[in-house]
Amino acid sequence: MDSAYYEDEKHDGISSRKAFGRLLPLLKPFKKWLAFCLLLLAVSKVIYLIGPNLIRRAIDVDITGSDYNGLLLTVGFYVLIQALFLIINYIFRVRMEIIGQKIMTGLRKLLFDHIMRMSVSFFDRNPTGRLMARVESDTEALRMMFTNTVVAMIGSVLLVFGMFFWMFIISPRLAAVVALFIPILSVLIYVYHRYTTPKWLVIRKRMADITATLTELLQGMQIIQIFARIKDARRRLYDANRRKYETEIRAELFVVLTFNIIFFTETMIIALVLYVGSQWAGVGQLTIGTLVMFIAYIRMFFEPVHMVAEEIAVVQKAVAGAKRIFSLLDTDEMVPEPVRPVVWPNLNEGITFEKVWFSYTNDGNYAMKDISFNIPKGKRYALAGVTGGGKSTVINLLLRFYDIQKGRIMVDGIDIREIAKKDLRDKFGLVLQDIFLFPGNVAHNVSLSANGFDRNKVIDACRMVAADNFIERMPDQYETELSERGGNLSRGERQLLSFARALVFDPEILILDEATSSVDPETERLIQEGMATLMKGRTSIVIAHRLSTILNVDKILVVREGEIIERGTHNELLDQGGYYSKLFKLQFAAANGMEVRKAC
Repeated sequence: MDSAYYEDEKHDGISSRKAFGRLLPLLKPFKKWLAFCLLLLAVSKVIYLIGPNLIRRAIDVDITGSDYNGLLLTVGFYVLIQALFLIINYIFRVRMEIIGQKIMTGLRKLLFDHIMRMSVSFFDRNPTGRLMARVESDTEALRMMFTNTVVAMIGSVLLVFGMFFWMFIISPRLAAVVALFIPILSVLIYVYHRYTTPKWLVIRKRMADITATLTELLQGMQIIQIFARIKDARRRLYDANRRKYETEIRAELFVVLTFNIIFFTETMIIALVLYVGSQWAGVGQLTIGTLVMFIAYIRMFFEPVHMVAEEIAVVQKAVAGAKRIFSLLDTDEMVPEPVRPVVWPNLNEGITFEKVWFSYTNDGNYAMKDISFNIPKGKRYALAGVTGGGKSTVINLLLRFYDIQKGRIMVDGIDIREIAKKDLRDKFGLVLQDIFLFPGNVAHNVSLSANGFDRNKVIDACRMVAADNFIERMPDQYETELSERGGNLSRGERQLLSFARALVFDPEILILDEATSSVDPETERLIQEGMATLMKGRTSIVIAHRLSTILNVDKILVVREGEIIERGTHNELLDQGGYYSKLFKLQFAAANGMEVRKAC
């Protein structure tokens, strides 16, 4: 799987500053709470810094002066401030987590709304697993950064400044000794950041590859098992994991090396402070309590240093995630809505294709070439031809899943590009060959609504397509829960539910993309009988590979290589003896065992 193939890899043009700048509007509704949390953070760090000073007092004043009542008071105050620190820190953490969750929920909604508006061509090029990574993994990386990393870094800055301020007040010389190591630590963190940043960006891409590959393999597991491709599937996932491992292991080894150097630096600072401080204490220039306080502050100082080194990885993941998120939000592949939509209440005259040219790739390789035809209201038209000829493309263009390059598609003389997409698509009922059923019960799948839908309409639609025959045999009938993609139904039963789904909305225009391709002859007969009544007076378009399903339509359009090469009724096309006639004879001559006769 080549990661360069995917749209979301085009995020390099978005700077980190710009990406995070675009997150600021999501923070505005919580600015008061954020200010409150920053205040809590500052108070907690001040309280945290008091602890070593109390230890210093206990050693230098209480223990040295044998004042055990004073020592008890100091110890009690030490316990009290530690408890207060924990309480404030708890309130702060809970409130920041709530803010972070709300911000990311808003971002996920924004992302999902944007994805829902994208054109079909966008989904042709972006796999489900990769989009799931954008909505879930990348937003989660941002949440972790907002609720943990940024807060921890701000807290660390406050702690370091407060700590050095107090150390310089108590003992400027010893504080200067500690400060000597700051340039070394700064260089270490800078080198760590420079080396690991590109590695973590690549690791995020590799992780998204694994998610996409795993999603595809799990969705196609039945096919993989049927065709004994388990070894190949295992190898694909292994290769994706290996690519991530090879990049991640190098990054992690450098992380371990960096942390060991930081730990060693901490040891060196403490050793130097002990050596120098002990000499100064021996000549009365420093107290033992002050020396102990400095060692405690050094350990405090290295807590944020360790944290910064660790959290840089989180920041890098969040930076990569933010870039990909806004790259996706900047992807403008929507079929545009008209600026001033024309209201189209219902179909009064008919559907017209006028000199339509269309290419999926915009490279001059046209899937539709100068197509023109008219479907009057109430008529039943069929599109016939071999697979890949362009029949489904006609439907995709009519429903405006794609926009044409030349010509016009009109309903009642109105260009469909001037009609709001929802208003246009509300007039159609569509049954596809590729059947998708959602988790939920039968009624919800037919109505595409969990509540607020007329149950009688669902039952009537199921009866019209003979779906009630198997539904009423199920334990809970219309309340029966369906497994993922309707796995507990036969393909024919799934096809019938898809058929009922189209009918339940009582569409003005019915589109059937080989609607009876997955049912047995008896079920097909029942559907044909129901359809005869349903299609009467209703504008209908039937895409057919099995020509037996379109013998009685008003007109057949024969599509081949993106062109309409023949048109007419079934009998007229047989009389012409052309392409349609050959297709018909190929389908039925062998099955009937005799010369095919014209249908009456």
